[in-house]
Amino acid sequence: MDSVKEFQEKIRQLGSLVGELDQIPGGGSKVAARELVQLLMEVHGAALERIMELVFEEGKESGPVIIDKLGQDPIVRNLLLLYSLHPDDLETRVAKAVRNIAVHLRKSDAQVELISIQDGAVQVRLHTSGHACGSTTKSLQATVEEGMYEWAPDLTSLTILGSEDEASSGFVSLESLLGHAVMVHNLSAESAD
Repeated sequence: MDSVKEFQEKIRQLGSLVGELDQIPGGGSKVAARELVQLLMEVHGAALERIMELVFEEGKESGPVIIDKLGQDPIVRNLLLLYSLHPDDLETRVAKAVRNIAVHLRKSDAQVELISIQDGAVQVRLHTSGHACGSTTKSLQATVEEGMYEWAPDLTSLTILGSEDEASSGFVSLESLLGHAVMVHNLSAESAD
């Protein structure tokens, strides 16, 4: 599994380096470097696309099975995503991520629920047991985030709502009561003046 994390880190570094090209002041070397990266991406993308076509054409039954298997492999999946060749759309990959994350969360008596996917922005709710402390909740949130980006690194945003973000259950927090009491006290003081 270390090779998967190393590969994902290399993909992140590639993205960072391409971003750094934009920061270099204009000039011939910047243009040449940008064109080189673009040309390499086009050549690799065309070759990968052709590989996927050949595999698909290999057999009506075995081709799609192999392509699906490639889409599940953690290293190949990231490469296919980089070139927009992954066989699954974002919604399907997010659903797979939620199922995969749910398996890991069961050990901690927690659950994850997909709330929405809109224009690449994903919103999930993390349900923790009533016994979870702050550090446990942070650890569970990190598990959700890591699992989500493992399957769908092309998300535009990820929002993880906690149980406290749910609709009111009739419980009124002390802060809300104190805030209201302070506001009433201030209004009373202003009226007395």
